[in-house]
Amino acid sequence: RIHDGFAAERSLASSTAATAERGVRQLLLKRSIGRHFLNKLKMRETMKPRARDLNIQFGQLQPGPLNAITDVPGVRVGHSNVRGRTANGRDIHTGVTLIEPRAGSTNQQPCFAGVHVLNGNGDATGLEWIREAGLLTSPIAFTNTHSLGVVRDALIELDRQDQPDDGRLYWNMPVVLETFDGLLSDINGFHVRPEHVAEALRTAVGGPVIEGAVGGGSGMICHEFKGGIGTASRRLNVAQGGWTVGAIVQANHGIRNELRVDGYPVGRYMEQADSPFLKASLPHPGMGSIVVCLATDAPLLPHQCTRLAQRASLGLARTGGGNEDHSGDIFVAFATGNQHVPPAAYQGKGAPTCDHLSMVNNDHISELFLAATEAVEEAIINALLAANTTEGNGHTVPGLDADTLLKALRQAGWPGAAD
Repeated sequence: RIHDGFAAERSLASSTAATAERGVRQLLLKRSIGRHFLNKLKMRETMKPRARDLNIQFGQLQPGPLNAITDVPGVRVGHSNVRGRTANGRDIHTGVTLIEPRAGSTNQQPCFAGVHVLNGNGDATGLEWIREAGLLTSPIAFTNTHSLGVVRDALIELDRQDQPDDGRLYWNMPVVLETFDGLLSDINGFHVRPEHVAEALRTAVGGPVIEGAVGGGSGMICHEFKGGIGTASRRLNVAQGGWTVGAIVQANHGIRNELRVDGYPVGRYMEQADSPFLKASLPHPGMGSIVVCLATDAPLLPHQCTRLAQRASLGLARTGGGNEDHSGDIFVAFATGNQHVPPAAYQGKGAPTCDHLSMVNNDHISELFLAATEAVEEAIINALLAANTTEGNGHTVPGLDADTLLKALRQAGWPGAAD
């Protein structure tokens, strides 16, 4: 069956849980990281450690309680996995990941938003309206390159069904971002369908976010390891405003020997022989993309959201990415701090009105920029650590296991990697 949803994913996780937990337990004991992390790992679907579980600290700021985009109040994330094999033997590893800015219809309760494109070798829908009006009027979806259209259409239909029947003409321009999963998945089979988008929307929740080879990130490759979905957050202290910035990425970019973790050039110390690109004529190493969604509860105006989105480039650069011509690096940021942003309408009725809005003074916005940079950096590494080795269409893409990363950090001189 092509579509397995979460049921098969959980079944697979259950069947391998004992083995995975033993491996993680041995790793934690070996590195003396601390027993209290074991309880956290037991709750995690992948049973794999995140970067902070390995005592890797990124930057200056502290994460939120979940270290996820869902630390921003109201933000919810859902996935739909599309797995299987076609009649002619082509493997399918794809899906949809969906980010809801806040509960209810985003069309009726829009958020201010901004966009930044670091490198435009990619595609997206809905970005011109954000640039023009500064409004996000839909959830944000991640998927594969050739499913951009069907996901957009499905989001329109799902939102239309939730609108009041008051005679008004409905319209929407959803934001859908893509990366290419054609090495591991039968991308030209168009296996993502409207029901998968509906599942991602239906399963969107706050709380911990499943990472790695899940949803839209199912077939993605990052720094020549298995990539996919990753998330992280930063919470400013009260004196800095007390706001949260969260990031979620779909990582499908990068060259292995350029990978950096916590500033250390770990990619130089990693085995190159298992790179999937050594056996593939296309794509070339570094050919791919990364898409990023940033969320904050700070009251930012659209131009400030654009400035926040720009900082995703810095987080990407900290991990050794962002240097490839073949990569589509597209970033969206939204802010929920203004709770009553009026919905877009064709024509207002009555006398013109003025809306009263809040904004962070630019004298205090630098901390939010730093939070965005650090959250994106950590989210990329979390995506790498969460993803397992994946086989598809004659290619094997290795997952980045914790031992390999810690060994490379030790060789690169990272002080936290001492035994």
